[in-house]
Amino acid sequence: MQETKVETVRSYYEYIDAEDYEAVFSLFADDVTYERPGQSNLSGMAEFREFYLEDRPLEDGDHEVHDVVVDGDTVAVRGEFAGTQDGEGVSFGFADFHRFDDDRITERWTYTDRDEV
Repeated sequence: MQETKVETVRSYYEYIDAEDYEAVFSLFADDVTYERPGQSNLSGMAEFREFYLEDRPLEDGDHEVHDVVVDGDTVAVRGEFAGTQDGEGVSFGFADFHRFDDDRITERWTYTDRDEV
């Protein structure tokens, strides 16, 4: 079960980088919550979809995952993102946490030193 969670989280980054958002949405529960400290929280699949399809300020990027840690129903990731934001090249580190209920991600948190992600 732990390996499946890790595979799901790794798939998330692959799908995001490929801009395959329907595949991204399939990894998350309908009642997903997404918290990004310092930014507005997302609650439910409708808000989650709107963010990724219309509001996400990052584009044309790649995630490099450095560490993955599993603790019970939570998978933590440390990595780096390099891409484009507002037409400018950006590169920054991130820490993401994904909480699972069965095989779907129900909660997600992103921590960076950026004002918007």
